Amino acid sequence: MSGHSKWATIKHKKGAADKKRGKLFAKLIKQVEAAARQGGGDLDANPTLRTMYQKARDASVPSDTIERAIKRGTGELEGIAYEAVTYEGYAPHGVALYVETLTDNRNRTGAEIRALLTKNGGSLAEPGSVAWQFERAGVIMLPGQVAEDAIMEVALDTGADDLVDEGGTWRLTCEASRLPSVRAALEAAEVPFETADVTMLATSSVAVEGPTEARAVLRLIDLIDDQEDVQDVYSNFDIPDEVLESLGAV
Repeated sequence: MSGHSKWATIKHKKGAADKKRGKLFAKLIKQVEAAARQGGGDLDANPTLRTMYQKARDASVPSDTIERAIKRGTGELEGIAYEAVTYEGYAPHGVALYVETLTDNRNRTGAEIRALLTKNGGSLAEPGSVAWQFERAGVIMLPGQVAEDAIMEVALDTGADDLVDEGGTWRLTCEASRLPSVRAALEAAEVPFETADVTMLATSSVAVEGPTEARAVLRLIDLIDDQEDVQDVYSNFDIPDEVLESLGAV
């Protein structure tokens, strides 16, 4: 939702992403390795790997590091077999959480996710009880100064679904499978964008109004995101911009 995107933007501007660059690299390398293990090392024949490869390059992961991860995934180099496991739960105030992990020990990861939730006012939910509140989509974030007409021209030609103004940033969405072609079309048209990723979008939102309540939700999300096996944490909170700004300035 917009609130979640806004929070990510605030953290990026404050430099939090840079502080966690080492952890980000580790996550991206693991995603590349898992994609290669599942679908092979050929970028043209493995769209998931192609997406993860581009995501890693966008984050400035060195090419040779990515290539080694691909080779570990295909078995050319020794590596660890990671299993994709998802967890569903709730943060304080009824906010839904959908957590994607890559782990070599699901018992350990599950226990740690459960502990983080229960110790911070959340709870683990049964599989399927939260997932229906999210849908997978390709999401491209563009600077607010880019002309709407320029984005729409590409969007219409590539079959993108929606363009939303999120208060100084454009959010362009498309089917997950269309993300590479939409991205390529933007690049060909020299339309600048900030991020392009396959993500989970909430289909409905839960209002979290006050700063105390918002801080509790965001703290739990950050703690889960910091767990070593977690790749992504998706939520459906809707926090007012002024509250997010105040928390982002702390």
